[in-house]
Amino acid sequence: MNGGRVVIAGVAAAFAVAGCAGKEPQANLLNGKQKFTDQCAQCHSLARANATGVVGPNLDAAFAQSRIDGLGQSTMEGIVRDWIAHPNRNPQMNPETGKSAAQMPAGIYKGEDARDVAAYVASAAAKSGKDPGRLASVGAQKAQGTAVEKNGTLDIPVAQSGLAFKFADATAQAGNVKITSQNPQPTGHNIAIQGNGVDEKGPVVTQNTSTVTADLKPGSYVFYCSVPGHREGGMVGKLTVK
Repeated sequence: MNGGRVVIAGVAAAFAVAGCAGKEPQANLLNGKQKFTDQCAQCHSLARANATGVVGPNLDAAFAQSRIDGLGQSTMEGIVRDWIAHPNRNPQMNPETGKSAAQMPAGIYKGEDARDVAAYVASAAAKSGKDPGRLASVGAQKAQGTAVEKNGTLDIPVAQSGLAFKFADATAQAGNVKITSQNPQPTGHNIAIQGNGVDEKGPVVTQNTSTVTADLKPGSYVFYCSVPGHREGGMVGKLTVK
């Protein structure tokens, strides 16, 4: 999805898409939010979906002025559908950094899924508050709780969706510790550890387990995902070694 600086450029194309929207069945916002969480939350920020990605544009920022200007829902939906179908049509730019954003694959969603994702983003972007009803049960997960090392192994899995580990922090006993991180997502992640002279990174994997082993002395460390943008997006936590 392209960023806020190309919203106006995409409006003309969006009218053509939006004009056909009335002939389609009503969008499934629940499916749209789920699909957005599965594939888009790793790159984009969208508060109502708990998405914290920093690689691509922040969608709340992208549509903030459009909300103020009263841009219609169907028009915003058309813009997003155009971005999904033709990400190369306009140069991608992150409106917050002013730098080029990572290129989204063309047609990441098609047909009804593309329609549903576009409808959800149009309904949620730049809106305060939280999603109501059943929509509230869907969204990128957030880290919580503490992972505890057992018998020399510390397991810190990746969350089912979004840029997060399952645990917000971790504890371990000093010594040789094997840190594992099972990644259930189709997006690549890894586990890395840094601090007190230690700087180790496990392999980046998709739907597999990343592992790193380190000799840890008492003190504070950071565990994180070293894929560009993922640490900044929230895949980071504190490891306390006793």
